[in-house]
Formats: sequence, structure tokens, C-alpha cells
Amino acid sequence: MPVIVEMPAALRQFAGDQDTLNSSGKTVEEVFSELCSTHPELKKNLYGSDGKIRSFINIYINDEDIRYGQGLDSPLKEGDRVQIVPSIAGGFGRQP
Repeated sequence: MPVIVEMPAALRQFAGDQDTLNSSGKTVEEVFSELCSTHPELKKNLYGSDGKIRSFINIYINDEDIRYGQGLDSPLKEGDRVQIVPSIAGGFGRQP
């Protein structure tokens, strides 16, 4: 069973309009490398010009934030679910 990557709606258009993708990567970095190789448009939406994951992209393995683990070096096993969650900023301004 592969690693399953859950694509957010905002990125699906860059991943063949699929809501999930499969990967054989053994770390989060390997998974992202594989996905970006298969779907080149995805790379510029995940990575900044500095080559790092964009700051507003949050990544979870089985609902656990990778920032509190080993980051992109976090190991994966078959059947794990990687969730890509873009941050949403907003609020409301002053009322007239």
C-alpha cells in the first residue's frame, strides 16, 4: 500500500485534478520530490524561490504536524496519509 497524499482543493488543478495521490516515498521530502516530478506545476505552488516549502503550507502525517517531528525528513510507511494544508489568513477590517 502506498503513502497517500491528500491534495487541498486549491492545489488540485496542479495535480491532475485529483484529491489524492499515491507515492512510494520514504520521507516527506521524497514524496514531494516524486509529486513535483510527476506534476511540475505543483512545485512552484509548494516551493518558494529559495527552494524551501512555502511558509503558508502546513504538512501533516496522519494528522500530526511535521514541524513537531522531523520536518521534511519525517519517515513514512505504507498506508500513511500526508495532508497538505495551506494556511488561510483573513478577518475583517473596520466597519464603516
